Amino acid sequence: MLRFTLIAVALYLGWIVGYEQILGPNNGLDRTLSAQVATSAAALLRGVGFAAHVTSLAPPTVSLAGQPAVFVGDPCNGLVLYALFAGFVLAFPGPLRHKLWFMPTGIFLIFGLNALRVAVLALNHAYWYHTVEFNHHYTFTFVAYGFIFGLWMLWVKRLAGPVGNIIAVQHG
Repeated sequence: MLRFTLIAVALYLGWIVGYEQILGPNNGLDRTLSAQVATSAAALLRGVGFAAHVTSLAPPTVSLAGQPAVFVGDPCNGLVLYALFAGFVLAFPGPLRHKLWFMPTGIFLIFGLNALRVAVLALNHAYWYHTVEFNHHYTFTFVAYGFIFGLWMLWVKRLAGPVGNIIAVQHG
């Protein structure tokens, strides 16, 4: 447990310094990721028959039938969720060969969930606009963190190997 805590703290501090000093100031990664989430959300909506497009890139805005529905701000692009997920997997004991495929797979799944979230929020805005704020701040936060927790439990109970199985058995 001490090893996990020390690694987690080091990764967190590395993230804070790395983001604040390198990634955050030029904003390129955030802007690109926000645009990609919006583009993917619009593609999902078009895939099920809605006239959806990204109509602005500053911030990226998903529009339905030509009307702005939802924009993807940098805090909502999922970058922090990817770092949180990957940091846990890196800090928790387990075989490197599993980490090398599980982290990108998990990040891809979280990205997909986030694009789906933006698509549903666009529909929410178009059809039930009075519930957008609640769903954005509560419903989808609960869903996203619940999904990440489920991925972590998959890691601990099935993929981390003997150490994860021992910890999972001891804690229920």
